[in-house]
Amino acid sequence: MELKNLVDKVFLFKFIKFCLVGFSGIFVDFGTTYFFKEVLKVQKYVANAIGFSLAATSNYILNRVWTFESHNPQVFQEFSRFFVIALIGLGINSAIIWLMNGKFKINFYLSKLVATLIVTLWNFLINAYFTFA
Repeated sequence: MELKNLVDKVFLFKFIKFCLVGFSGIFVDFGTTYFFKEVLKVQKYVANAIGFSLAATSNYILNRVWTFESHNPQVFQEFSRFFVIALIGLGINSAIIWLMNGKFKINFYLSKLVATLIVTLWNFLINAYFTFA
């Protein structure tokens, strides 16, 4: 097998693992967002930020251990990078939701799903080449 094919397969496998971790994060994100927005009646963008932040934290832990198998002893620095990337992703996420839901009146949760898919690609690429490189 050529080295490029092997690298491509390893990269694809990491992306699949990243997506599985992200899928678990969707439950944390949507569950938290729903709880804060619908039960506690917190403003929807604040609820979204809380859900996204908790999901980013759980995703960091799972991605560090399972997806990227990081052994970087500077955990705080690595987590900080991951979280800053997630915060940028949150900005992208919120902008997409604002555009779709606020301007075009598309269902909030459908807007959030579209935003989540786009931000997943952003997060994977930046984390693969920066945080866990």
